[in-house]
Amino acid sequence: MKDLKLVLSTLFIFIITIFSAQIKNPVKFKFDVVSVGKDEYEAVLTGTIEDKWHIYSKDLPPDSGIPTEFKITSKDGIQLIGKVVEVGKKHDEFSEAFGAQIVYYSDKVVFKQKFKPKNASKPATITAEIMYQTCNDRVCLAPNTLEFEKQLVATASSETKVEDIKTVKTDSSVVAVPETKAAISAVSAINNEKQEGLKIKSLDFKNPLTNCGTAQQKPKDDNWLVLGLGFLGGLIALLTPCVFPMIPLTVSFFTKGNKDQAKGKRDAFIYGFFILLIFVLLSIPFHIIDGISGNIFNQISTNIWLNIVFFVIFLFFALSFFGYYEITLPSSIANKSSKAEEAGGLIGIFFMALTLVIVSFSCTGPILGSLLGGVVAGATNVPTLLTFALAGFGLAWALVFGLLALFPQALQSLPKSGGWMNTVKVVLGFIELALALKFLSKADLVSKTFLLKRELFIVLWIIIAIGLVVYLFGKIRFPHDDKTPKISLGRRILGVFGIVFVVYLIQGLIPSEKPKLQMLSGILPPLNVSYFHKESDGILGLKPYHNYFEAIEVAKKENKPVLIDFTGYGCENCRKMEEFVWSQDDILPILQNDLIIASVYVDDKEELPENEQIKIDMGEGQMKKIKTIGDKWSLFQQVNFNNNSQPHYVLVTPDQKVINIPVSGYMPKEDFKKFLKCGIDFYKNNN
Repeated sequence: MKDLKLVLSTLFIFIITIFSAQIKNPVKFKFDVVSVGKDEYEAVLTGTIEDKWHIYSKDLPPDSGIPTEFKITSKDGIQLIGKVVEVGKKHDEFSEAFGAQIVYYSDKVVFKQKFKPKNASKPATITAEIMYQTCNDRVCLAPNTLEFEKQLVATASSETKVEDIKTVKTDSSVVAVPETKAAISAVSAINNEKQEGLKIKSLDFKNPLTNCGTAQQKPKDDNWLVLGLGFLGGLIALLTPCVFPMIPLTVSFFTKGNKDQAKGKRDAFIYGFFILLIFVLLSIPFHIIDGISGNIFNQISTNIWLNIVFFVIFLFFALSFFGYYEITLPSSIANKSSKAEEAGGLIGIFFMALTLVIVSFSCTGPILGSLLGGVVAGATNVPTLLTFALAGFGLAWALVFGLLALFPQALQSLPKSGGWMNTVKVVLGFIELALALKFLSKADLVSKTFLLKRELFIVLWIIIAIGLVVYLFGKIRFPHDDKTPKISLGRRILGVFGIVFVVYLIQGLIPSEKPKLQMLSGILPPLNVSYFHKESDGILGLKPYHNYFEAIEVAKKENKPVLIDFTGYGCENCRKMEEFVWSQDDILPILQNDLIIASVYVDDKEELPENEQIKIDMGEGQMKKIKTIGDKWSLFQQVNFNNNSQPHYVLVTPDQKVINIPVSGYMPKEDFKKFLKCGIDFYKNNN
């Protein structure tokens, strides 16, 4: 039975991978030329982008993503008017992988260029060329170059009309081709002839030598994770001095202050529901803001001054938790809400819940601020995630009040109020202080001042962690602490965890070829913002070959399999794989000793020799240009593996046979290791 399950699961993985490994084309373009009067025209290229994909703007900083290039030319002569204009659903954010501010478009983007024919009385062929890269949150597709043509034809009435024309480039000329099945077949024949050197018949990824490997992982929705974090935040808030003492008072009000016990419990549940409802309602303004300006949260998360404001706010929260002052809403708001409780019934219960939320703000405000600030700083679908975060927060309160109303005897088991609640607040203050540095770091990165280096950030966190440990062991006190605090077992345990965390942080200060502190990779400054950063010889000391055929020749001599790494200079997920998966102690030796690595860059812009440059008819008036080394390896990936995403990994033998199922995208270490070990073990056992 066990063997049968293994066979069935392997077969399932194989089928899923085969059907998912296909050429992706998430952007569809339409080219038009429109007259704008006075013998002037506007070339308009409209791109419709599938959900969750985007293409970069034409305006990107150097050494970041692949900027889109849109050019209008004509062999008949035209005069360009102004610059290219791009319009669409724009996103402007800081990329930690690139260390720069990037701009990209989703849903739809339009590129426009005005021009004027040099001789309006003669026909003119207008050529539009776009070079672009498409990405989602997991992979980037190979840069693509498409060409479109329209012909301006002067009529007898001296007017001009636009006609479609399709072209294909042969070795010596550009030929106009009528749109017939025969012509399309001719185009395909030319293309197939040119691809013969790249198409390797033995690279049959649909029938690998073995079916072992790993299934592709789909990106997981973060909504439930955020709900869980919100729930955890709500539970922590219940332990603060602003909320905890009110739990037995409120529950007793419903269960003991009402002659009808069943009604009292029902009212307590309604009270809990209203608490949940109030927290969810707090997210409505974010949905309204998003509806007015869809990229507002991207602007917030990458704006220098707003990140500095968040830094100051978190410092303000921290000092409040330390007990130097209280953060409260105006007393008039609480008084009005409290007075409205007298209405009785459902309305009265609603305002009781609202009063609780208002009077506890001094403790819940900073916790909610941390939760919401974290969501805004690192998410795309911010309003929905904020709703889940606030719902989780309110759900924790609703469940506690509801369950205690159902089992009031449990109130006797609750710990008594005391100094431990202030300890909780102070610990939260240290956490707020540490999180504040994240926003300061973001402002530093976006402004490109790079003053808050990775090592300096770690040192500041070490100082904060040491301060927390010293406090937990009673060596320092804050305004609301007892003069002679009792160092409980819980404080000692937390102190020991703090010491362990300090030791963990210290290793990040030691120069190393391998990335350290990967658990904090989303918080610390990038690896290249460092006092010790230097360009290494290759990736992690590896020296991959950048030509597949050269790697194959070396593999024959050393009798090792080849790992084809389809990568890109502008591929964020490729860098993540290299830094956080390849660098692992149980992965790096495999790459160093058991494989020949062929890292072929699909966005290498070095031009191919003229006789190797071709155009491929993609249909619908689109012509793909094979002009650069990157175009070549992109085509190699497509014609052999029916895939155009990066990173994409394929294990092959020296005689160019696919060993096991190829994998794509960023994946957990264990999945990548399983993929490598499967292929290597099979090769060793059969050679």
